Amino acid sequence: MKLHGAGNDFVLLSRPDPDGTTNWTDTARHLCARRTGIGADGLVLTAVTSTDPLVLDVTCLNADGSVATMCGNALRCVAWWAAAEYGRRSVELVMDGVKHQALVEDDEVWVTAEVGETALRRVEGVIDGRPFWYDAAHTGTEHVVAVVPDVDRVDTDRCGRMMRHHPQLAPLGTNVNFVQVTGPDDLRIRTYERGVEAETLSCGSGAVAAVVIARLRGLVTDGQATVHNRSETPLRVRPHAERHSTFWVGGPVTQVY
Repeated sequence: MKLHGAGNDFVLLSRPDPDGTTNWTDTARHLCARRTGIGADGLVLTAVTSTDPLVLDVTCLNADGSVATMCGNALRCVAWWAAAEYGRRSVELVMDGVKHQALVEDDEVWVTAEVGETALRRVEGVIDGRPFWYDAAHTGTEHVVAVVPDVDRVDTDRCGRMMRHHPQLAPLGTNVNFVQVTGPDDLRIRTYERGVEAETLSCGSGAVAAVVIARLRGLVTDGQATVHNRSETPLRVRPHAERHSTFWVGGPVTQVY
């Protein structure tokens, strides 16, 4: 099926390829192509490894065929599917060896993201002719965040591509987020995603990175924050009540077909 989490869209295959013969890199490129394939930001493969409790193994391949170590919206889509398929509201998901909790609550699906190393003023770049510092936050994958006065004025594709390949961030590169603070618990964001190599409508791990950096800079409160992305459905981010370095990211999931 095809699903999207706040505009971040995926082709989902359950119980795929029992013989292990499929070239998933080529398959992802083919299916995710916007004009000659189905069209998606990524291909998600999932398989049940335990039924009591319900645990699913999840692999997400970006549109270019590379493997994502963390994708919050892909995890949310899998949790939505698992709730519909197995009637469970609480699911454990494993992506790249990391366990994530998932909760399906009415119109919202929440998953956990683990926050690792953070660094303010990690690297300097230029946005529309002006120097800006990018802060770094690892939320299961690499992210940098630039806090800007107006996200609508940023040439996200050009500036994002330059920073994504910045030599100080080699060899892995990074996802790039441009964030505007619009209230004590309110952010606007635009994200250039590595692996998609373009701006996406939303990014779950990017939303967490934006909130983590805004909190470190004292720009938002320590409670739940709403992150408005390029889709019409924002994501919400809140700290985990019991785990210091863990955050929840939640929002709607929609089945396209």
